[in-house]
Amino acid sequence: MNSSPADQRRLLDLAELDERIRRADAARKNPPQAVRVNELVAHRQRLNQELSVRLGARDDLKTELSRIESDVAMVDARRTRDSERLAASTNSKEAQGLESELASLARRKSDLEDGELEVMDRLEQADAAVAEQEALIAETNAEGARLSAEGKQLVAESTAVFEQASRDRAAVAAGIAADLVALYDKISLRGAGAGLLRRNTCEACNMVLAGTDLQAIRQAPDEAVLTCPECGAILVRTEESGL
Repeated sequence: MNSSPADQRRLLDLAELDERIRRADAARKNPPQAVRVNELVAHRQRLNQELSVRLGARDDLKTELSRIESDVAMVDARRTRDSERLAASTNSKEAQGLESELASLARRKSDLEDGELEVMDRLEQADAAVAEQEALIAETNAEGARLSAEGKQLVAESTAVFEQASRDRAAVAAGIAADLVALYDKISLRGAGAGLLRRNTCEACNMVLAGTDLQAIRQAPDEAVLTCPECGAILVRTEESGL
């Protein structure tokens, strides 16, 4: 195939726009933040599960504390009643029994208060554990929100680049011979469609061409459409080609 050197040079603009379109399309479909956001979603699920465990443990301690407080209240009520009965009693045997029961109630209250202090200490630790877990979840949510916002912004920007580059490509392609564009598009299906031959190197594949290949290229007319013997891309020859 033959085509004007000017049209062949325009293929470099087409190739540049195609690369820009490819990168923008990849960025808008798979923003780099998406992987980390998915990791954070899974991490937050694990954190929430642990939070449920910690909340359950704290609720159990609150229930236990409420039970102890109720028992203390019952002991206090009974001590008050027995004290009043003792004060009013004129029977020495009854008084002796009330005094014994009051002593037993005092020991019982002391044991309950010791248990209450222990549970309150454990409850304080459980509150701290819940707060720690909630802070981790809040931190995870904040990072996820930030990355999601960045991802959406990148998608919007990449979409704008994709659309503009697509319009530019259509305009450039319209100014090139149709048969040359068709060949370029066919080659582009398997890799770079065109590359500059610079200093004996094909920039589509970055391979230095063999001497025999370069000799054949030197002998070819300027209008001849040549392809790289290494990658098959259309070789665009300019004054930088070193021929």
